[in-house]
Amino acid sequence: MLQDFLDLFHENNQLRVIDYPLDIYLEIPHLAYLEAKKSDGGKALLFTNPINKKENKKFDIPVLMNLFGSPKRVELIFRQTGEEIAKDINALLEFRPPKNLKEFFGKFSQMANLRHIFPKKRRFFKPGFQEIIYQGQDVDLYKLPILTTWEKDAAPFITMGQIYTQSLDGTKKNLGMYRLQVYDKNHLGLHWQIHKDGQHFFNEYKMAGKKMPVSIALGGDPLYTWCGQAPLPYGMYELMLYGFIRKKSAQVARCFSNPLCVPSDVDIVIEGWVDPNIMRLEGPFGDHTGFYTPIEPYPVLEVSAITMKKNPIFPATVVGKPPLEDKYMGALTERIFLPLLQKTAHGLLDYFMPENGVFHNLIFAKVDTKYTGHAKQLMHSFWGVGQMSFVKHAIFVGKDAPSFSDYEALGMYILDRFDVKNLIISEGVCDALDHSSNDFAYGGKLGVDATQGIRKRDFILRDSQDLLFALQKNIPEVIELQQYFIDSNTPICVVGIKKDQVSVLELLKKIDQEILYSLGIVFFVDYHKNDLKNPYMLIWRITNNIDAKRDLQIMEKTLFVDATDKGVMDGYHREWPKETDCTPSVLQNLKSYGVLEGVSEKMLKKFHICGFKKEE
Repeated sequence: MLQDFLDLFHENNQLRVIDYPLDIYLEIPHLAYLEAKKSDGGKALLFTNPINKKENKKFDIPVLMNLFGSPKRVELIFRQTGEEIAKDINALLEFRPPKNLKEFFGKFSQMANLRHIFPKKRRFFKPGFQEIIYQGQDVDLYKLPILTTWEKDAAPFITMGQIYTQSLDGTKKNLGMYRLQVYDKNHLGLHWQIHKDGQHFFNEYKMAGKKMPVSIALGGDPLYTWCGQAPLPYGMYELMLYGFIRKKSAQVARCFSNPLCVPSDVDIVIEGWVDPNIMRLEGPFGDHTGFYTPIEPYPVLEVSAITMKKNPIFPATVVGKPPLEDKYMGALTERIFLPLLQKTAHGLLDYFMPENGVFHNLIFAKVDTKYTGHAKQLMHSFWGVGQMSFVKHAIFVGKDAPSFSDYEALGMYILDRFDVKNLIISEGVCDALDHSSNDFAYGGKLGVDATQGIRKRDFILRDSQDLLFALQKNIPEVIELQQYFIDSNTPICVVGIKKDQVSVLELLKKIDQEILYSLGIVFFVDYHKNDLKNPYMLIWRITNNIDAKRDLQIMEKTLFVDATDKGVMDGYHREWPKETDCTPSVLQNLKSYGVLEGVSEKMLKKFHICGFKKEE
């Protein structure tokens, strides 16, 4: 099945085949990382000759990357738009029993489609993914071309696995997608976070004192992989969503060494059992936030069998600083799940999670407010619903707001209505990958209500150089600044600062009252790490680096935000993580091999690849 999609990509000029032998350690993922950052998302990459240079080893299994990395490929995979799928979901949510025969026939096709949502188990046949079987002493994860993406990753990681689990009583099933660390030839670390269904099932097995079956499928229909990351309610099986979208049931078959079932057309299956009493340190790993996540204990899968087709394909993805392949996966998720979110957030018209806000770190929502406090009520609703509860920063705009794609107009709309009185600073559950909060998976949240009317401008605009000198008189640690949206009622000022032994919020005590009249919203960032004229990467860093309960300070009508790296001086006692970045020598190798295409110095600079250097 996966090969069919590759043929389709080839026909539509969406596939690049790389025959040059490249290393599974850094080289393959680095090339895919650069490809995904091209303006059109680049092409899917099929590496036909992956090698392990350290072990002097060749693999006969090709590696596929950047599978979802363009609007065109997403369209080819789904065969319909996100809006069309959302329309079907909304029709299902609004479904009412037919009142008469005429209505019955009108709704017959809609009802008939529901028969496809339940997976069908294929019995009494040997599935294709069991053409080759490794069991017992023959199990060896190192036979697979599992990639090491970043230099400081603890080990190779499987990054595009479909993880199949079920509840202790077998009544609930789940398909998830999360990283898997290779410990040795037959053990994997399972990075399922506290909010994942797999973790809920794991707790059931732990209480019962029983081992938990887990199967990891690779390949097959790409839609399986997307369904694995879909934010479905607890207990709803993701293969039901597959059947709803495809309008045909998923065909599943039993695994070789455990009782789970996986789609019969997948390429590779890694099967095993988890002893709930065994935990092992997992990480670090450079994740989709663009930072290395910390070392934490997670469950361990003991692999009992690896089965595969005769000619399998190994899919993988790269995560790190945006934009990457998850940009297109996330955009489709937004469209498809809008109707479901609207059912729990009355008045929600639309929402948008920009990829440089790392999705859960920043969300814009357009709402039709009906009464005082409606927008703030919806913010709390967001923070209490499923995966939306991990959103750190929510900006709500009115129904008259410009399109989310018109960043300039949207920014002016928000800043013309911005008022520190319309902020909500709260706290709650955060994504386990979040590093900025003082506590693991729990921290501050910010809500901005920009649904009110246009506010009167009462800021005195000053020349940037003049404003810089004025700030430096109060705070000598300030090095440079850049102003944005100076024509709005609330201009933004980004300040590059060189922190020493004092926190930014402590330095603010030195601010002259007069300067406040020229400052609307002020973001402090580390001078040496940021290009103040690069708003794309500034948004990435700012939304990653702040905890609203700790890093915000309001003085008069001015909002100050500390988006610098944190340490003990800031009341932060965790280890601040390092950023993901390409290894310069690896990029030089790729260039010498002649495999780099369309990678310019401008692109490297824009997305902070191979470090950031200040212009003299």
